Amino acid sequence: MILENGVIRTLDPTLPRAAALAIAGDRIAGGVGTHETALAGPERVDLGGRCVLPGFSDAHVHFPTWALAQRQVRLEGATSLDEALARVAAALVDVPPGRWLRGLGWRSGDWAPPVEPTKEDLDRVSGDVPVALMAKDYHSLWLNSAALAQADADLQVPGGVVECDERGEPTGVLREECAWHFRDAYVHPTLGEMVEASREGVRIANSRGVTAVHDKDGWLGALAVWQELGRDGALTLRVWQSLPHEHIDSLAELGVRSGLGDDLLRVGYIKAFMDGTLGSGTARLLDGSGVEITSRAELEDIVRRAAHAGFPVAVHAIGDLANRDALDAFEATRDEWQTRGLRPRIEHAQLLIEEDVPRFAKIGVAASVQFSHAPSDRDIADRTWAGMTDRAYAYRALLDAGTVVANGSDAPIEELDPLLGIRAGVRRTIDEREAWHPEQSVDLEEALHATCVAPAWLAGDEHRRGKLLPGYLADLVVLDRDPFVCTVEELADVQVVATMLGGRWVFNGPPWD
Repeated sequence: MILENGVIRTLDPTLPRAAALAIAGDRIAGGVGTHETALAGPERVDLGGRCVLPGFSDAHVHFPTWALAQRQVRLEGATSLDEALARVAAALVDVPPGRWLRGLGWRSGDWAPPVEPTKEDLDRVSGDVPVALMAKDYHSLWLNSAALAQADADLQVPGGVVECDERGEPTGVLREECAWHFRDAYVHPTLGEMVEASREGVRIANSRGVTAVHDKDGWLGALAVWQELGRDGALTLRVWQSLPHEHIDSLAELGVRSGLGDDLLRVGYIKAFMDGTLGSGTARLLDGSGVEITSRAELEDIVRRAAHAGFPVAVHAIGDLANRDALDAFEATRDEWQTRGLRPRIEHAQLLIEEDVPRFAKIGVAASVQFSHAPSDRDIADRTWAGMTDRAYAYRALLDAGTVVANGSDAPIEELDPLLGIRAGVRRTIDEREAWHPEQSVDLEEALHATCVAPAWLAGDEHRRGKLLPGYLADLVVLDRDPFVCTVEELADVQVVATMLGGRWVFNGPPWD
């Protein structure tokens, strides 16, 4: 196949642009833009002036959770408690007898008047239907009385918070480990539910130019979900799968190492958490606030054991103290993971003190960030981190310091849509307001590198994915125009036309109108 009469953006600085792209089987053929006529009888695809880029990767997505969320009550954008409750009441009509109502997306910091939700609020609209609503940041869970009644043990677990009223009774809001423990014990989706939701989720992701994901739902059993989709021929993404750090010893005992799998699905890395989040007020800061989920010493132990088992570690860190502790732990264990060629990463890295910014590159730790978080979180960050937001979501500073920066969505926290994330990184706003801390914005080439090239590097695939070069896999996206000649404002109009995985169209193959 030859793609011609368009613009090929290879994302390789030695050959940034080509006139055509030749594909043989699942690979890009030799002589891109020069010797493509050497192919015997190729199909010729007229791009009609469109632009071809390497396929997009989402370097941080909770894929089955995001896919399930497409079928749940959504509370994003609710501006008051009453509006959130009205959405819950409307959704209850479709809940079969004996089933839960699941939902997500609330953030009390966005409500006017500001108020923390309670079980009594939900009880007014839900009756005896158990309701479980995850917060937008997925670190808090809002339950009604019927849901709380399902618990057959103490709600409190280490590393979590049970919010209580003046009588010492649970308010219905659980945070961090308490929220996750309740969710896993009582609201866990079935494998069948996850598979069916993810089947449609893969189609949506392909339609948005996504050809690879770094999935974070290892704790949820995502590996089995992907295997089911693969057996059905419905897996049209390349998956780099996380596994919880609690499994390290079992993986070592079995001899399972990072990279086990095939071209579409591979066991990738170990996931751990340092702290909570901005939205739940549990990010761990140098001022002493927040919740510690994993200590520096504990992370050192996790990284060492993971390295011995052959796995890199990705650790969630939001607050400045959590990030400092994570960097300290990686630095203290560098002799273990660096000599094995492992590529560790800090997820989010949302609030950093100035002296820690250059440490990412110096130590060799990647920053796995979400460009869309900065403009999405700007209001709550200005309130909660007042006077500190000049060092929040510091993508420009990290890049200038030489850090490997990978971009993801954190879906369902934000939407799984790489073009939205790219625009957010460049514009530093997602609405009509002026850019928020524009000094931390990135340019288009950097945003695309973080979305295409860096995630492939983190997965050890830098010699076969992320660029459009001879010998690389033919994973690509066709856009309706060349984003490199668009103004910043025009980036909002760029659309995905088609997506290819390994030389096969997985979304909207040609011809195009």
